Amino acid sequence: MVGAMSSRIDVLYRVRSDAKSIATRAKAIAIEQSVEMPVESIDDPFVLNEILGRVDDIKDIGNGEFEVRIGLASITTGFEAGQLINMIVGNTSLQDDVTLIDARFPDEFAAAFGGPNHGIAGLRARVKTHGALTCSALKPQGSPPAALARLAGQIAAGGIDYLKDDHGLADQFYSPFAERVPACAEAVAQAAARTGIPTRYLPSLNGNLDSLRQQIALCHSCGLDSVLIAPLIVGLAQFHTLVKENPDIAFMTHPAMAGARIMPSFLLGKLFRLLGADATIFPNHGGRFGYTPEECKRLADFALQDWPGVKPCVPVPAGGMSLERIPEILDFYGTDVMLLIGGSLLSTRERIAEETARYVEAVRAYRTR
Repeated sequence: MVGAMSSRIDVLYRVRSDAKSIATRAKAIAIEQSVEMPVESIDDPFVLNEILGRVDDIKDIGNGEFEVRIGLASITTGFEAGQLINMIVGNTSLQDDVTLIDARFPDEFAAAFGGPNHGIAGLRARVKTHGALTCSALKPQGSPPAALARLAGQIAAGGIDYLKDDHGLADQFYSPFAERVPACAEAVAQAAARTGIPTRYLPSLNGNLDSLRQQIALCHSCGLDSVLIAPLIVGLAQFHTLVKENPDIAFMTHPAMAGARIMPSFLLGKLFRLLGADATIFPNHGGRFGYTPEECKRLADFALQDWPGVKPCVPVPAGGMSLERIPEILDFYGTDVMLLIGGSLLSTRERIAEETARYVEAVRAYRTR
């Protein structure tokens, strides 16, 4: 039951420290992320017994680093998205000796937050496929709606499953949301009618909650059922609000601003999933960002692993991916994945429809191996 006082979030931190100081440092983190004041000044039994964070385990992992497990009271989160991240890493994110690695949530969190409305099964059903999914992006920043719509039609003509705005496309004067989205949606719909492949176009949402709601209303009016959103840009609480308000919409999340001292596997693979991400984009290893193969695999596992009450979320490796890497990427992740190839595909210019078709066929061929 939501609000049960006995439940705790099991939070795992990696802490730099020497052996003689780690117990004191761990206790300080537990205090910082719960009562945030000297414990000896507290005389309320409820605060001391139910709210005060507790150190559950300390493990030396070598090289001056320790894994510290701290139990934090679930009720301090108020079961609200912004307060959730605040209570597990808010103040500690300001301390450069601590990294949030993971958190294991009690069962009531699945009921409180709900997770994806559609998940991997829903995204596959929308484009009538059973294997790995394909995706690309509309770029570059500065392009007018007509140019982006033309590009959208060319890529959709190649039979791609999902086509998203670049996350930097917002409501700029050179490409207003209200002009860009209908134009791109129409271009994709026309291409899909010719190919028979139900390509989905995902506009990039941005702005305050009023703007976000207006943008989703426009998406609905254009017959769209999928969007792109950067939860750390618009705010976790606003993201989760939109998910709850729009159960028919599939949300793909973008990792912008995910470079804080929080392990990406937890933030992008587990937390975004809990809050409603149907698909989560992340930088693949070997691209232009620095994620390791181990972290990428862990992130994909978090997105897909069994979680009672929470649908699986589609891992979307991206960031400098090339067509030549398709077999390698699928060998690494398997087919419970969506490949996002943007710049490499866009660089083919006048051959983009043909190259998109080659990309889609390479993924489909792998599906049947």
